[in-house]
Amino acid sequence: MRVFMRRAFRSFGGCHHSLATHIDKVVKPDWPYAQDSSMERQNLSDLVAFLAVAEERSFTKAAAKLGTSQSSLSHTVRRLEARLGVRLLARSTRSVSPTAAGEELIATLKPALQDIDAKIGAIGEQREKPAGLVRITTSRDAAQTVLLPALVGLMAEYPDIHVELDLDATLVDIVADRFDAGVRLGEQLANEMIAVRISPDLRQALVGSPEYFKRNGIPQTPQDLTAHRCINLRLPTRGGLYAWEFSRGGRDVNVRVEGPMVVNDSIVALDAAVRGIGLAFLMEEMAAPAIADGRLVRVLEDWCEPFAGYHLYYPSRRQPSLAFSLVVDALRHQG
Repeated sequence: MRVFMRRAFRSFGGCHHSLATHIDKVVKPDWPYAQDSSMERQNLSDLVAFLAVAEERSFTKAAAKLGTSQSSLSHTVRRLEARLGVRLLARSTRSVSPTAAGEELIATLKPALQDIDAKIGAIGEQREKPAGLVRITTSRDAAQTVLLPALVGLMAEYPDIHVELDLDATLVDIVADRFDAGVRLGEQLANEMIAVRISPDLRQALVGSPEYFKRNGIPQTPQDLTAHRCINLRLPTRGGLYAWEFSRGGRDVNVRVEGPMVVNDSIVALDAAVRGIGLAFLMEEMAAPAIADGRLVRVLEDWCEPFAGYHLYYPSRRQPSLAFSLVVDALRHQG
């Protein structure tokens, strides 16, 4: 019991406050079970007081440990005995000892309070060692280029934090689908969401294979693309084909392209372009390795201006866990 009391005092903020006082604060009258439970707030405080006296075999020592007066503690124990209708402590001028009923109650209380002590310790460990599952819906490109590189260090440092990435290019309802957060481009965010920037501005790249350009020539303007074989991308959010968006010097040009293939995945579009099937309009970072090794050639680069990058978004009313907060900090763009 003494070990439990010391740990309980530490767990609830220090021995200068009584444990009973802290329990009163934790078990509030409007707690859903407070009115229905057989161990309501006052009962719990009284039981802790009784156990302290039984352990110390002294009202004086127990009162000092609990931070209350001897008379108040004596009144508390008598109130408990009156409520139970049985004498729990045998008192004399020199000593205090549990009665048979008191011993029976102690045998029940000590394991229960030890279990509470263990649960408090486990909660403390969770605070010191963040743990939990964080579910994020994201596109494949954002997962590969932003999330995975940023989360490597976090997951090595906190092995009890688990991240589930659901690769879905559609704009899902993260609340209805029970996601903690989503990742989308900045201009796609809803107003009621908190948005955290997790990438720099992005650019797209218009690319084709060297063989394609030998056969078909190089476009000089976005409008020239209507005469080229292009790999169309079907948007999962709308079901329609993506109109390629170009911008230069404040002038925006959208081009509806045609070609031999339609895909709904940028990785497949990249592979098709490398194979010479047609031109692809991809995220710059995705196309960069193939451009660097000569498998793809970039054109109309001056028409591909930066635009808002990826953001992590989540409901403003959310009360984030420590694990979630650490994931957000790891993803936050520093720039």
